[in-house]
Amino acid sequence: MTGPRLGSMPRTDLGEFLRTCRARQSPENVGLAGAVGGPRRVPGLRREEVAVLAGVSVDYYTRLEQGRERTPSAQVLSALGVALRLDDDGLAHLYRLAGLAPRSSTPHAADEVHPDLVRLMAAWPDNPAVVYNRAYDVLAANPIADALFGQFRFSRNLMVLLFFDPAARDFYTDWPAIAANAVAGFRLAHGVAPDDPRVRAVLAQLLEHSVEFREVWASHDARGKTLATKTFDHPDVGELELTMQTLDVRSAPGQQLVVYQAQADSPSAERLALLGSLAASRAADVPRQWAP
Repeated sequence: MTGPRLGSMPRTDLGEFLRTCRARQSPENVGLAGAVGGPRRVPGLRREEVAVLAGVSVDYYTRLEQGRERTPSAQVLSALGVALRLDDDGLAHLYRLAGLAPRSSTPHAADEVHPDLVRLMAAWPDNPAVVYNRAYDVLAANPIADALFGQFRFSRNLMVLLFFDPAARDFYTDWPAIAANAVAGFRLAHGVAPDDPRVRAVLAQLLEHSVEFREVWASHDARGKTLATKTFDHPDVGELELTMQTLDVRSAPGQQLVVYQAQADSPSAERLALLGSLAASRAADVPRQWAP
């Protein structure tokens, strides 16, 4: 009996990540505007071009993508990160996939939000604030965040809300971009703690029941949240353009605090103030805290 052909070996997560990163780049992006080789059948860089940029052989790089080579050195990974223009999050994810960066030593992330942080959130009546874990379960929210997200009536998990709540596509005015960013952050969290049972449960639910999630997940994009602006179409107050700040909760690895703010004296600030008044009439002064 013969064994499987080398070309038929399944790709590893490392190989898939390299392949999708390669597909997102172009010769112009990496300084190869004069690259030759005839018309391109698919977008992105050729394997030969990545190999040249990283200073490795084409055969070696091909074996990495195909899963036939699984133990690249740190030097090779660093060179590939430069060649593929990876940011810090992407490079860290690459190292983790290759087994050269530490993953979380606490696969069961803390789901209790420290009381001091809960009180701090209560002191921001005009700024929606939530704390969520690696699985994107909302663990705590202040009243105005409850009002912004409809008191999380559909789900307390932001990924489930995003992909399964029928109202999400109206609420998030740029739903495709929001979904892509959320999945990229979720993949980064999964890479840090792939054995976290709650992360695995949410991932399994999304992969099984959402075609759209599977399509975005297949891009293998991995990056954390940064300072960004989101626009919401709220059913009570209308359009809200809010700046989003995301902070790691250092005392509870795996938790993140997200705070929203409107530009001063803007229509969104007026509408956010109205939303705060509605929130005050509907909730107590202490943020709600849940267990997933």
